[in-house]
Amino acid sequence: MTKILYVEDNEDNIYMLSRRLKRKGFEVVTAGDGAAGIEAAKRERPALILMDLSLPVMDGWEATRQLKSNGETKAIPVIALSAHALEGEREKALAAGCDDFDTKPVEFARLLGKIQHYLEGGETS
Repeated sequence: MTKILYVEDNEDNIYMLSRRLKRKGFEVVTAGDGAAGIEAAKRERPALILMDLSLPVMDGWEATRQLKSNGETKAIPVIALSAHALEGEREKALAAGCDDFDTKPVEFARLLGKIQHYLEGGETS
């Protein structure tokens, strides 16, 4: 079973997206802030990370920078998730090291397509 780490602090979002991913056959591990996300990535070795950007303790941008600068975790694809669809948000996420960007509320079919793309060895968008 393919493992996905979902770093998110909103319980409703965790519940909804985790359930949908599990129904598609994924194992979902969660972390509630960026620092916990880094630790979970090292411990769990997920195939992919879904990273909220607005997080307590350490935001998603910094967590991604640290993940991508660490030899243990740098190859794990990171898809940023943000409720802020502002101009430049996608570019800021990609500059931090995220492999892709998607907006919340999540359009599940689109996100699932991105997940499959990276799990099949797809290139950064």
